[in-house]
Amino acid sequence: MDIVTVNVGQGSLALVRHNNEAIVIDSRIPPSGDETVVHVKSTLSAYLKDHYVRGLILTGFDEDHSDARGVAIILKKYQPRWVMYPTYYKNTDQATNVFKVIDEQVDSRRGTSNPLAKKPVRLDKLDSRFLTGLSDNFQFELFSPHIEDMDNSNNSSIVLRLTGNGHGGFSYLITGDTEAERWTSINKFFKSSLRSDVMAAPHHGSRNGVNVETLKLVEPNTILISAGVDNMYGHPDSRAVRVYELLAKHVFGTHVKGGVTLVTELGTSDFVTKIYK
Repeated sequence: MDIVTVNVGQGSLALVRHNNEAIVIDSRIPPSGDETVVHVKSTLSAYLKDHYVRGLILTGFDEDHSDARGVAIILKKYQPRWVMYPTYYKNTDQATNVFKVIDEQVDSRRGTSNPLAKKPVRLDKLDSRFLTGLSDNFQFELFSPHIEDMDNSNNSSIVLRLTGNGHGGFSYLITGDTEAERWTSINKFFKSSLRSDVMAAPHHGSRNGVNVETLKLVEPNTILISAGVDNMYGHPDSRAVRVYELLAKHVFGTHVKGGVTLVTELGTSDFVTKIYK
C-alpha cells in the first residue's frame, strides 16, 4: 500500500494504492495554465498504471478540493465505480460544475457494465460509520461530517479512515478542511478509534485545523501536508508544523521550494516517504 500526495499547488489530490486497486482523493488542478494540467495528467497516468480505480472521494466542495476539471479527468479516463462526497451542498459555480460533470457521467454510463454510482455520506447515526461494498482491498470508516456540526464548508468535510486489507496494508486518515472545533466533537465520540498510521494534515496544515487531543488519539507515525509553495494563505502554519513534529515521527509537505510529490509506503520497519519533483 502507498499514498501519493500529488503536487497540485494550493489544494489537494492524493492517490491511495493497494494491490491492484486505487482510490483517488480530491481533484485539484490549479489554474496556472496548460503545463499544470499536463503535469497532473502525467502523474495520474504514471501512478494509476496497472491499477483499477475503485472510487473518487471528494472531501468537500471548495475549489481546492473539488475541481470540476479534475473530476472530469478522473471520471472519464479512469472510470471509477463510484464517487463519494459529503451530504452537503455549497452553492457556488464550482460546485454546480462538479455535479454537472458527475451527472453527465452517471447518464453516459447508465445501462453499461460499469455504471457510476453516487455515494453521498453523512454520519446521521454513529453506528453507520462503517461503509461496505466499495472495494475488495480497502476498508472505509467514516467519522465526519455530522449534521450537528456542519456549520461551515470546512466542518462539512469528509473525515474517513482508509485501511488496506492484508499484507502491506496500513491505515490513512483523510481529513479534508476539518477545523479544531469539529475535531473536539469527533474526539468525544470516537476516541482511540481514530488511531491511524498516516494522517493528512487538516486544512493544508493551517492553525485552525490543529487539535492536540486529536493527534494524541490518532497517534500518527507520519503526517502529510498538501499545500502550495508560497501560497497566499501561509499554509502550513509554522506553529502547526511544530505541533505535528512533536506528536508524529515524520512530517512531510508539498510546499517546499519548487513543489514536490510525496510517495509514502510501509518499509521493513517504518514508514518511508519518497520525494519527487
